[in-house]
Amino acid sequence: MTRSWLLLAGSYLLGSVSFGLIVVWSLRRVDLRALGSGNAGATNVLRASGRWPALVVLALDIAKGYLPVRLARHLEATPELIAGAALAAVLGHVFPLFFGFRGGKGVATGFGAFLALVPLAAAAAAALFVGLVLLFRYVSVGSIGAALSVAAFAALFARLGWTEELPAGALALTVVTAGVVLVRHAENVRRLLSGRERRLGEGRRA
Repeated sequence: MTRSWLLLAGSYLLGSVSFGLIVVWSLRRVDLRALGSGNAGATNVLRASGRWPALVVLALDIAKGYLPVRLARHLEATPELIAGAALAAVLGHVFPLFFGFRGGKGVATGFGAFLALVPLAAAAAAALFVGLVLLFRYVSVGSIGAALSVAAFAALFARLGWTEELPAGALALTVVTAGVVLVRHAENVRRLLSGRERRLGEGRRA
């Protein structure tokens, strides 16, 4: 039991390391949350500091979701605890202890966690993300579509016999993790409906 709580706490604490805030502060001495969309993720880093810092942040955010789940697998934790580590890492990114509980939206960290938890489903969701972004040029649309699809892909691929089926508890935690990402996009949905959401590559709207 103690090991389980340590794993969940460590996953949350690793998720709480907001690399977007750290990288932009080191480059510009400014809080990323005061720039652009106010989000602490890689998309806002792209707008604030350019491509290469954004790619660094993207890779680090994916890694901090991937590593806790891989560690849980290495420790031969139960499927529910492995999925719990994924959720804890995403919650850390969204509500970072070290940065006033104001973080990002959990997309990259969630992808890293799902890549370790349900790799084939994560790859399919990533392909859907890319397709939606290329089609509509809204990162938020791709993120929402991917979050909505990942648990469905996991269940479908298990039904087809392509992957091992997740126990009900682990699948439920996977749905909750995706739900956190979806809830964090509520403002994006409002902007999409009102026509105020920025497309990829657009500058800040008045």
